[in-house]
Amino acid sequence: MSFKLIDTGSEYNEFDVNIWKWTAALELIKRLDIIGDSRVREMSRNAAGIKVDAEEAHLIGRTIIETVIPSLGPGRRIFADGTVTDKPDDGTFYGDPSEQWKNYSVSTEWLRDFADFCLRSNGFRIF
Repeated sequence: MSFKLIDTGSEYNEFDVNIWKWTAALELIKRLDIIGDSRVREMSRNAAGIKVDAEEAHLIGRTIIETVIPSLGPGRRIFADGTVTDKPDDGTFYGDPSEQWKNYSVSTEWLRDFADFCLRSNGFRIF
């Protein structure tokens, strides 16, 4: 499953993300207390058209750039549960319930791209 984030100010500014990365990103946003839990739950719904306004999008982008990326460092990933690794994602699918958490992560580079999208956007809708 994938998600498409579409800038409400420009149909040419889009950001595509898969379920694995989006889940980790939403958990990070929730932990940073940028957007409330109920809104984060809404944002996890595929194709619902949930709107993130410009103020929220810019706050997400700034917080990731100013706080998350400097603490995470280059070449690292953060999992949905908040743990960090320097091992690159090798595409392994973890089916065992005790290891499924390993499927959900975002890299420093991905976070930078997402933050840039948020900062360039006039808010966005999630499809």
